[in-house]
Amino acid sequence: MSSLSLPIETDRLNLRTFERGDVDGLSAYHALPSIQRYVFSRTRDKAEVAGALNIMRGHVSLQRPGDTLTLAMCRKGDKALLGHVSLHWSDATAGQGEVRFCINPSFAGQGYVREALDALFDLAFDHFRIHRILARCDGRNHHSIKLMQQLGMRLEAHYREHALFQGEWDEELHFAILDREWQRSSTVKDLPPRHRVDEPAHHRVA
Repeated sequence: MSSLSLPIETDRLNLRTFERGDVDGLSAYHALPSIQRYVFSRTRDKAEVAGALNIMRGHVSLQRPGDTLTLAMCRKGDKALLGHVSLHWSDATAGQGEVRFCINPSFAGQGYVREALDALFDLAFDHFRIHRILARCDGRNHHSIKLMQQLGMRLEAHYREHALFQGEWDEELHFAILDREWQRSSTVKDLPPRHRVDEPAHHRVA
């Protein structure tokens, strides 16, 4: 297995693992009600954000199914923390992965998430040899829907009223793309490929 070369550099961003000093930058967006709808670690104050940061600081590699790699989106120049993107290895046998993303609303609409996801998809397909990537978004989040379409992903499922969030029914859309369908980005430096991810022997079920 070849090592993962971080940070990943794009035109305007450095994508790196989270650090202890990121708590203020993460607090600026993670606990916002508009963000809480889409994150897995619920946070209401700075102490809970620090707990979420601790979890994300451990998301540094994909070694076995269930692992997650989470990268902070840092703007070049001022090094501002804009948001984060994650790649979750959900299934080894079928080569399935899931991407998640979150951005401070102050920096939304400027193409930063698209730039970060371009790099993350390259990483997933070229370095980790993921076969299929899934992304979920709220049915009312039109910006995310447009982004998934721009990335070349197709809508595979629409779950109506599948969960309650703060007293309201949620609508969830599932988008996906295969490795052979992905158009590689030309703005990201090449990474050394490694062997296709395989499920460890002790995880195999007869």
